[in-house]
Amino acid sequence: MSKFYPLENKNQQSINLNKFISSSGMCSRREAEKFIKEGRVTINGKPTQLGNRVGEKDVVKLDGRLVKPKDVTLYIALNKPVGIVSTTDDREPKNIIRHINYPERLFPIGRLDKPSEGLIFLTNDGDIVNKILRAGNNHEKEYFVTVDKTITPHFIEKMSNGIPILGTVTQKCFVEKVADKIFKIVLTQGLNRQIRRMCEYLDYEVTKLKRTRIMNVELGYLQSGDWRELTTEEMKEINAMISSSSKTEEASLKLSKTKKTVAVPKKKVHKKSAPTKNEFNKKSASFRKSSPKNKKKGAGLSSKKKRRF
Repeated sequence: MSKFYPLENKNQQSINLNKFISSSGMCSRREAEKFIKEGRVTINGKPTQLGNRVGEKDVVKLDGRLVKPKDVTLYIALNKPVGIVSTTDDREPKNIIRHINYPERLFPIGRLDKPSEGLIFLTNDGDIVNKILRAGNNHEKEYFVTVDKTITPHFIEKMSNGIPILGTVTQKCFVEKVADKIFKIVLTQGLNRQIRRMCEYLDYEVTKLKRTRIMNVELGYLQSGDWRELTTEEMKEINAMISSSSKTEEASLKLSKTKKTVAVPKKKVHKKSAPTKNEFNKKSASFRKSSPKNKKKGAGLSSKKKRRF
């Protein structure tokens, strides 16, 4: 068993080891905890365990590689195309990191299935991931879904009130018919292939699935394959929405049970309009010029300058 090594100076400012690692952008907090348990992390050359804290003068290494926290946190909204896989695994040739080709290490917040498209966040801030993802935190995600048959009132009623999949029953949600074979659905859960499984249970097949909103951020005019940084105003709203969010599944479940017994009116979320087409497409287009395919065209310019308006 790993020995606990306290900081030599208990009065110096310190943070949890897993948070320190995730703030470097190398991984999420959950992954950092896994690495610590596997004995892959050291502080000042000594073994570590969950609960260790890191001070300003401590040297942290993961697999012998120096871990340094990032000074700047990045939050990116990507319109994921069909065929791109929401993983950081280098063995996957169409992984989302390779597609976005960002000069800093990022990881996706949640996932979209390979055959699905639409809005997904990427960040180097491991602290924010679980707060957004936990179903118990009731953060909305909106989808437009096309199916292979005409949508009936029975279909809308069943989808809205819960479908038995994966050993559970999906939470009640908002479902609205928008065309003969297209409906809108707003979820706070994130079960594996949830919408597709729900439709399959009712003998419908999804032919197209597009996520158009996460919390207060809308897809807007963002074209397939393009990305933009979240605005300061969007991040202020997100931080306000997650300020009381639990970071663990256990706490989320307790919160969910409390909400079931106490009827609390749900506050209306005021959705902000996404930046206009010209505000981010210039940015996305200019960044793409820094990709390996266009290095010759962008020679002599820094990536920072190329990503500015």
